[in-house]
Amino acid sequence: MTEDYKIRVQNVTKEYDLFKTQADKLKSFFSIKTNVPHFWSLMGISFDVKPGETLGLIGVNGSGKSTISNIISGIIPQTSGFVDVRGDTSIVAISAGLRKNLTGRENIRLKSLMQGLTNNQIDNMMDDIISFADIGDFVDQPVKSYSSGMRSRLGFSIAVHIKPDILIIDEALSVGDDTFYQKCVDKIAGFKAEGKTIIFVSHSLRQIELLCDRVAWINYGELKTIGKTKDVTKKYREFTKWFKGLSKQQKVDFETDKKQIQKDFDINKYQNQVIETEQKEHPDEKRVAAKIKKRFYSSVISEKMPKLTVAFTWLVVFATMFFCLVNISGHSISHIVKNPSSIVKPSKTLKLPGKLEQASGIKKHHKTQKMSVK
Repeated sequence: MTEDYKIRVQNVTKEYDLFKTQADKLKSFFSIKTNVPHFWSLMGISFDVKPGETLGLIGVNGSGKSTISNIISGIIPQTSGFVDVRGDTSIVAISAGLRKNLTGRENIRLKSLMQGLTNNQIDNMMDDIISFADIGDFVDQPVKSYSSGMRSRLGFSIAVHIKPDILIIDEALSVGDDTFYQKCVDKIAGFKAEGKTIIFVSHSLRQIELLCDRVAWINYGELKTIGKTKDVTKKYREFTKWFKGLSKQQKVDFETDKKQIQKDFDINKYQNQVIETEQKEHPDEKRVAAKIKKRFYSSVISEKMPKLTVAFTWLVVFATMFFCLVNISGHSISHIVKNPSSIVKPSKTLKLPGKLEQASGIKKHHKTQKMSVK
């Protein structure tokens, strides 16, 4: 892969734990072993996107197209692999990044502020965003009352007016009428003319062929092929024609087999395969294994609590429980240390700390003296 790129994705994987209960999820967060099954949405995806290029992502539902676009945009972290994005990204998907309890106008301001724009800049482009979205008086209504088409139009309008370096469009043109669709196509064409980098996710091969320079076909978590739009879309059409020709049971069996492969994926085995491949390609290079390990995990944000943090958390929990029991028992800490069993045997005599006990004794002494004087 060349160094002249806008986006680089190397050996990216994404694992999801198929939790059945909240208890399983909590155990996983604290790095406690469970028998929860795993599903690998991505199994080692690698590609580059050049500056000013429009790359299409195609594949059947559940293949990982949206997952990789969300990883590139920074919405979710990868499980392993290296992702380098050289520029600001803005993702356009149905309701992506929109707060349902806020109005359309409030969402415009919020998303724009999150992209680093000032209030003055937002005020200057507010009317253009509202006009392009064409949602009328609904702009001052909560987004939760919008249709999917209205949410998509608002999200697209915000994203293109922010003018990011990299625009990621995930099925945002699949809703809405023909008039809005043409406005979007014209806007994307304008972005391309400006040299912007675009990732375009769609099931519509007609849209892909119209807008994309190259296409990546992601097939059940794997990169099937990447190349010129005409070549890849031809292969994908052949695949869909073959799949449609299968019987209902054959389709079920095919999809079941593919999903089982995603469940059985072994990240360590895949890492060893990458190491072997690179050692063959660069036999004179030293520390290949260390280099691959760094590529796999150096930029990964863990979604589970580190073991050191788990140990510290449990230490704090036990310390808190201990001091609470000591307080309830009425004994001093030194007494509990000498007689641990007394922690569950509350004292019947209230023992005050030294200074308080001494002060209490002085008060009693003064009271006795006053009574004797009388």
